[in-house]
Amino acid sequence: MSSTDKVVREGVTAGLAAYLMWGILPVYFKIVGDVEPTEVLAHRIIWAIPFGALILMARRQWPEVRRALAHRSMLGWLSVSTVFIAVNWFVYIWAIQDGRIFETSLGYYINPLTNMLVGVWLFRERLRRYQRVAVVLAFIGVTVLTISGGVVPWVALFLAVSFTVYAAVRKRVAIGGMPGLFVETVLLLPFALIWFAYLFSSSQMVFASGDNAITFWLLMAGPVTVLPLLCFALAARRLSLTTIGFMQFLAPTMQFGTGIYYGETLTTAHLICFSFIWTAVAFFIFDAVKTAKKKPLAL
Repeated sequence: MSSTDKVVREGVTAGLAAYLMWGILPVYFKIVGDVEPTEVLAHRIIWAIPFGALILMARRQWPEVRRALAHRSMLGWLSVSTVFIAVNWFVYIWAIQDGRIFETSLGYYINPLTNMLVGVWLFRERLRRYQRVAVVLAFIGVTVLTISGGVVPWVALFLAVSFTVYAAVRKRVAIGGMPGLFVETVLLLPFALIWFAYLFSSSQMVFASGDNAITFWLLMAGPVTVLPLLCFALAARRLSLTTIGFMQFLAPTMQFGTGIYYGETLTTAHLICFSFIWTAVAFFIFDAVKTAKKKPLAL
């Protein structure tokens, strides 16, 4: 096996690991489903810091963290991205615990398409023909679900838009995925600790309250948050953007499957909506393949 083949194989393995972990993430939040979303979010922030610090040490990425903390502009942009990732995490946790896994899945199917629209709006990129078809199909699908279901799928739209804005902000900051996440969690730490203090003083904290199993799973919020990002970072350095683009649809597909597993109601409106979304994804992938033949790293 050549060195190039080895690098690609390692990248595929890391990418699959990342998206598989993101795909089964709803299972984790169901396990801690009796814990209030705000406390789960606080644990996700707090325990991501020591676990992330170990990875930064192993990968020798502390200089990036120090540079970001000392650079006013970088820290400013990361403060903005911190707000968006925090609200995205909270809504996602709440939605899973509230039995809205299908909506979260829909949100992350839509996300690559909202990324394209932001690219057009902010970076003056032009949509290719099949990309335009994908966006129109996704819009039709969401409209059908809104009209048939009688309510706007706001969870899906919020998750897609908030993560798109987060990605657009992070694009302005020259920092790696792991160092960036570490800075964001450090910025969120004071708020998480204040909330912990409130829960403890009001005897509402579930953590360390006698249920050792729940305490263990809340401690796992750190690895659950950091490990997929680490695997993604490893994959992104070894694979083309086209390959990463294909793999990103694995996570929402698995989330859709977990929704079925947990017995969520799959209505006719859901089926019609997802049919349009899956067709849009097919056009998205077809466009990526067609473009890759001309320019391997283009999306």
